[in-house]
This record gives sequence, structure tokens and C-alpha cells, in this order.
Amino acid sequence: MKKLNKLFWALAAPVAAILFTLIFVSIILLIKGANPLSTFQLIASYGSQSDNIVAELNQTVAYYLAGVAAAIGFKMLLFNIGIDGQYRLAIFIAAVVGGATHLPSYLEVPLIIFTGMVVGALWASISGYLKVKRNISEVISNIMLNTIASGLITYLLQPSRLGLKGKSSDNLSTPMIPNSGWMPTFHIFGGELYSFGIVAIIVGVLYWIVLNKSVFGFNLRATGMSFRAARASGVNAPRMVFITMAISGAIAGLTAMGELLSHTHTYSLAFPTGYALTGLALALLGRSNPIGIAVAAFFWSFLEQAAPALDLNGVPKEIVMMMQGTIILATVTAYEIVKRITRRQQQRLVGAADAPRVEAGQKGDK
Repeated sequence: MKKLNKLFWALAAPVAAILFTLIFVSIILLIKGANPLSTFQLIASYGSQSDNIVAELNQTVAYYLAGVAAAIGFKMLLFNIGIDGQYRLAIFIAAVVGGATHLPSYLEVPLIIFTGMVVGALWASISGYLKVKRNISEVISNIMLNTIASGLITYLLQPSRLGLKGKSSDNLSTPMIPNSGWMPTFHIFGGELYSFGIVAIIVGVLYWIVLNKSVFGFNLRATGMSFRAARASGVNAPRMVFITMAISGAIAGLTAMGELLSHTHTYSLAFPTGYALTGLALALLGRSNPIGIAVAAFFWSFLEQAAPALDLNGVPKEIVMMMQGTIILATVTAYEIVKRITRRQQQRLVGAADAPRVEAGQKGDK
């Protein structure tokens, strides 16, 4: 009975959030003079097309890694809003290293991936150091570091430094990574699925194992629950904060690595931005659970891939952004309500269990 009750409340929150989002967005569509049912059918049909599914899965991998990077910080009550800067600088340096080396494939690819993780970890560790040694909010420091990373990349990407100028355009990019640094793709549904998704799956499995089955994961969660209690129990809490931020940055450095190794094979200013806020949102939606983050990442990609079809049918594509924002707020609110309800139920059960003992004690006194 307890398992069924727990399962019910676990499903109640996301279901309620989705229903609220659909109702709210339907009202907005009606105000705009659009048919809500037709709009939702259009999103579903366009997003489920075979060629779009491949693009959605590739985007899901990038979003998933950003979500895992954010979730690691959440476990320590850290908001790693610097994922965007960490990922861009990591991909840029990894592309430069990949373009400058000519090694066998079994060495070249791991070198590029390792470079991205190291750069992401080092860049994130700056905010971790400032948090531990100077008590500077990681949010403020990461916002600053994002700006610094953008400026540094722009400076280094000049043709006179590490970048190249395109022959037919003014776009600046790094030297092309040789074939030995490419990762293969799987040809399915008429598209090319990045094999880097396998790396994302490994990251998710390791995230779950380390977090739930290791001493480090226990110390991480304990420090996140209570900084003072963790220190009192012998855990080096400042060290855990620093390491957690570095690990989060290392995972962030893998974001969009599949795009680099299986598609563009070079870094340019055309690489997407905004992964920080997306990663934080997906970590919230997925409750920092690897499977939950994966489902949320695919749903996010599904909506974004279907957005262009709305413009072609007279519906503003911004309705997708509205759906994403609404479902975040609705999910967070729903989980908080469920949390309070379950807490009250547990308190009642404890009170009901203690009542007979109190009565027995009173009879014994008499």
C-alpha cells in the first residue's frame, strides 16, 4: 500500500503540471484566435516525423549532458549557471587541440573528449575556489566567467591567432579536425544519429552510481543537505564544494561534443548558446534523476524541433517557449505541493503510531 501511495504521488506531480500547462497554453491560443487542439496536433505530428526524431535525439544528448552538469551542482545546492561559458570554452579548446594533432583515431578522439572535460573542470573550478575561499556566490562569479569566456574565445578565434576565416564568408572557425578525430554516426530514419550518445549514457550511469553507491556521493548529498552538519561529522565541506563544481564543469565540457566530433568538426561562433538555463531547467524537471533528465531533455528537444512548423501555419512559434516556461513553473510548484502533502501524511502516521503508546503509558501510571 505504501509503494502504491508513493507511486501515485510521484506521478501526480508531473501529470498535474502537464495538464495545467495544456490548459494555460490553450487559453492563450484561444485569445490569439488559434485552435488549441489543432496546434497540439501539429506539434505532435511535426515533431514525430522520422527525420525530425534524429535531430531531436542528437539535441537531446547535448541537453542531457547540460542537465546532468546542473544536477550535480543541485545536489550540493550550487547553481552552476556557468555551464554555457564552460561548454563553449571547452569545445573551443578541444577543437583547437583536435585540429593541431594527427594521432590514430583511438587516441585522437579520447584526447579531444578529455581536453573538453579538463578545460570545463578548470574553468568551473574558478567559481568553486571563489565560493570556498572568498564566499562569493557561484551565480555571480559564473555570470562573470561566462562573459569572460565569450570575450576570450572571440579574441583567440581571430585569424592571426588560433582561428581561420572562411573563404566564402566572414565566419571565423578553428582548423578542421582530421578524419582520425571524427566519431561515426548511425544512419537511421533517414538521418545521422551521433554515436556520442553512447558517451552520454555512460555519463548518466556513472552519475547514478557515484551519487547513490559511493562514499563520495554520500558526502556530496550530506554536504548539500547541511553544510554545518557535514563538517561536524568529519566531511571536508569546502573541499566537497570545490570538487563538485569542478565535476559539474567537466560534464558541461562534454555538452555539444557530439556536434563537434560527428558534424561540424570545427568550432565557430555559430555554435549554440543558452545551455546553462536549459540545463538548470531540465535538472529541475527531471528531479536530478538521470532518467528523468533524459525524458525532460527529449521533451524539450521535441518542442523546439516542432516550433518552426507553427510559424508556417499562422501560430507564433514563441508559444513553444511559453509552454516550456509554464511547465517548469508548474512542475516545481506541483512537486512542492506533493512534498507538503506527503510530509503531512507521514506526520499523521507517526502520530497515529505514537497514540497507543501514550495511552498505554497513561494507564500504567494509574
